Amino acid sequence: MATLTMKFGGTSVGSADAMQQVAEIVRRAYDDGHRVLVVSSAMGGVTNMLIEGARTAAAGDASRYQVLAATLRTMHETPIRTLLQSEVERIALHDEIDALLDEFETLCYGIYVLREASPKAMDKVCSLGERMCVPLISALLRQRGIPSMTLSASYLIVTDDQFQNAGVCFEETEAAVRREVLPLLNKRVVPVVTGFIGATRDGVITTLGRSGSDYSAALLGAYVDSDGVIIWTDVDGVMTADPRVVPDARVIPMLSYGEVGEMAYFGAKVLHSKTVQPLIERNIPVRVKNTFNPDFEGTLITHRSETSPVTVKAVTAIRDVSLVTVAGRGMIGVPGIAARTFAAVAKQHANVLMISQSSSEQSICFVVPQDKAAAVVQAIEFELATEFGRQDIERTWADDNVEIITVVGAGMRARPGVAARVFGAMGDADVNILAIAQGASDYCLSMVIDAEATETAVRQIHGLILLNGYGSNGHKPEAITLETS
Repeated sequence: MATLTMKFGGTSVGSADAMQQVAEIVRRAYDDGHRVLVVSSAMGGVTNMLIEGARTAAAGDASRYQVLAATLRTMHETPIRTLLQSEVERIALHDEIDALLDEFETLCYGIYVLREASPKAMDKVCSLGERMCVPLISALLRQRGIPSMTLSASYLIVTDDQFQNAGVCFEETEAAVRREVLPLLNKRVVPVVTGFIGATRDGVITTLGRSGSDYSAALLGAYVDSDGVIIWTDVDGVMTADPRVVPDARVIPMLSYGEVGEMAYFGAKVLHSKTVQPLIERNIPVRVKNTFNPDFEGTLITHRSETSPVTVKAVTAIRDVSLVTVAGRGMIGVPGIAARTFAAVAKQHANVLMISQSSSEQSICFVVPQDKAAAVVQAIEFELATEFGRQDIERTWADDNVEIITVVGAGMRARPGVAARVFGAMGDADVNILAIAQGASDYCLSMVIDAEATETAVRQIHGLILLNGYGSNGHKPEAITLETS
């Protein structure tokens, strides 16, 4: 008997039919004798609607959040009415969701009065989507004869008070999860837990930031000693490229944790490196599968690094970035310029995505999120004002019309010719490369290019290197069983 943690994303629970499919997937695993822990996101689109309601209220709109509350009520009442047979369950769920939507309207009214949506208030608003969804999933399981109960992660995942992107207090979280969740699993009860949210030691609700529900599932899966974590989504697995850009993108059958971390960091819709960290430490495998095609094997993610026939496994793009350059002939041999530059960047709380420097030391360029670029340039000018005055540094500027292309695959640094093939593909497509970074990573090569060339570059690399290497029929994923730790 295995312990499986299953996380279902917003599209997986986005409609009555989708929820039925989720309940069936859980039932199959339960009937096979497995202990199952379920982590659920909000219904697809709900979190965005909650955020819209709060932000429009902060902007002085007293009616938009009321309209959104009515829409949200209908979204959740439809599966209650169409799926649940028990009148008792229907009434209880109706009352629970009504209470949560009343809370939403009260919060938005307070935001409207204050004309301010603080991070603390936004976390409370954002948490409502998961809190409305999990009782529905649990009720559907009970209707199938599966013992189930809902748990709010605000009683399980203990965090600091960095609202909107809270840090987890790991030891306290592990103790709470083992105390509250393990006894249920041992009794063959299926806990359905809210993803994305936690709470401070004082019980104030927080959210975990990007990929928050995946992170919740990883933490919970690690702390109940899962044999595997399954991330259920609306695609067949992790793809070799964005299928919206590359129609012939393939599913990658196996990836290492390191490869997944690089892909997520550089724009691919896969697990964020922070998400898999609790699983890496305990050597727990992850599988990414399609809720609507559950018999397909999907992508298995483990500690093992396996090279593909062409080394490169995927090509990704990250958008909404800016290339910041600091240049000047007087920088040569002057200690501390780079340190002070990046200290100025850090003061703006800007994440540096990649760095490149000329060997002559006459320029440094690095990539930051586009919405931070102007503040970063201003901060550098202030920090290095003396050097600008002496003309040691001649100028610093940001180019917003850029994107990062990254090719990912285990063993790239040790395999001769990979970079040559990548750059050759770019040259064949007449794509100019503005900056390059590979450095210490064994998994990726990143390039900054003009934004207008991104889709061309992705298709060219995928077609000439990745797809050709897999053969004209593509790389059909082999059947790989979910290994145990």
